[in-house]
Amino acid sequence: MSASPHQAESVLRRLEWTVVRRLDGLLQGDYRTLFRGMGLDLADLRAYQAHDDVRHIDWNVTARTGEPHVRVYNEERELTAWFLLDLSPSVDFGSGEISKRQVLAEFTAVLARLLTRRGNMAGAILFNGIDEFVVPPRGGRRHVLHLLAKVLTHPRLLRAPETDLGAFLGRSLKALKRRSLVFVLSDFISRPGWERALAELSRHHEVVAVRLFDPLEGALPNLGMMLIEDAESGEQLFVDTADRGFRRRFLAEAERREAALYDAFGRAGTDVLELSTADDLLDAILRFADLRRMGAGLGGGLPGRLSQNSTGAGI
Repeated sequence: MSASPHQAESVLRRLEWTVVRRLDGLLQGDYRTLFRGMGLDLADLRAYQAHDDVRHIDWNVTARTGEPHVRVYNEERELTAWFLLDLSPSVDFGSGEISKRQVLAEFTAVLARLLTRRGNMAGAILFNGIDEFVVPPRGGRRHVLHLLAKVLTHPRLLRAPETDLGAFLGRSLKALKRRSLVFVLSDFISRPGWERALAELSRHHEVVAVRLFDPLEGALPNLGMMLIEDAESGEQLFVDTADRGFRRRFLAEAERREAALYDAFGRAGTDVLELSTADDLLDAILRFADLRRMGAGLGGGLPGRLSQNSTGAGI
């Protein structure tokens, strides 16, 4: 994807035609499927009923009364959504024509456009591993175009210190002044411990973790001798991918990292959407909507596995 701001208009126009327009018809106006539980003011407390969302249980009142109680909300007319965007060097990776950064940019543009078409506001905080840039939340197509242009032109770093996603999320929490819908877009290749900051963020906001990955990060094909590079540190290594033993070790390490990643999501207790560079964006969003409608794979950090290739780990 070109980094020229002049490309933002053509990218957004293409997404409006191929994704946003089709979602309008396929979701049939049920946008609370995607954006439920947000833009809410606490109105009352009442006894828990079987159909209630367990995430609205007020545990303090429940402990005092000995009976489960839930918070009842009045919906505000205006929803504010924030996109916390990890644009560190590892997100520039893509084994094919599409990089994780491009997936990030297009997902952000589509969701922001869906929101702003209905009078809501969208903002973003961009983090390239060192610097951060804030796009304050506003509404309208022109603002989405501005936000997309900032994502496309945000400085790319060839090298950066090891990404500290936890610190970025902690700073972002301090910057968000009102309860919001928050999308955290990252490949989650980071220093350990980010799940604590993600859990704290989810206590104050409705959070969806959008995990970006490329199929080659999970399984190496037989490509002979090749040079692989750690996108964060720049460390390079020649490997023989024709060696079956090496490919088995690579796969085992990828599976170990995958298990650790979803253990961390489980501790954070947030909803998870997987987006692969091999995915169709429209299909992924529709499958995500289906999961939210059914309440499956949500809360408690259970991932909505929305990609056809659902293994991934950083090379």
